[in-house]
Amino acid sequence: MTHEPVSLAKALASFDALWSPRIVTRVNDYDVRIAKVEGEHLWHAHDHTDEFFLVLEGELRISLREPGGERTVVLPCGSVFTVPRGTEHKPHAPSGAAILMFEPAGTPTVGDRHEEVPDHVDATTGHPLHG
Repeated sequence: MTHEPVSLAKALASFDALWSPRIVTRVNDYDVRIAKVEGEHLWHAHDHTDEFFLVLEGELRISLREPGGERTVVLPCGSVFTVPRGTEHKPHAPSGAAILMFEPAGTPTVGDRHEEVPDHVDATTGHPLHG
C-alpha cells in the first residue's frame, strides 16, 4: 500500500467491473474498498465481522434477514450503514451506485455463508487498485 492520497473519483474511473471491489488503502488490519455496483448481489453473511457501507454515488439498497423478519434499508448518496456480523444481507442497486466498504483484510465479498455465486459476481477479497 502506498502512503499517498487517493482520489476516490480517479480510483472509481480506473475500472468498470461491477461487484468487483478495489482496495484503496488499509487502516490497521482493515481494507478500505470501493466498488461499482448495479443490479443485485446475493444473499450472504459475514459470521465474524460487521460490514460498513458508505454510498459515494447513486443509491444502494440492502435487504436484511433479521430475527424480526426481512426488511430493506435505502441508502442515498452520502449515507452510511453497518450490517451487523452474522446478519444475512443482499445489497442491490437498481440504478447503479458506487460504494465504499470497510472490513477486515481478507474478507471475501460473499462472506462466509452465501447463495450460489453467479458468474457476474466477483467472490474475491478485493483487488489492488491500479492507476
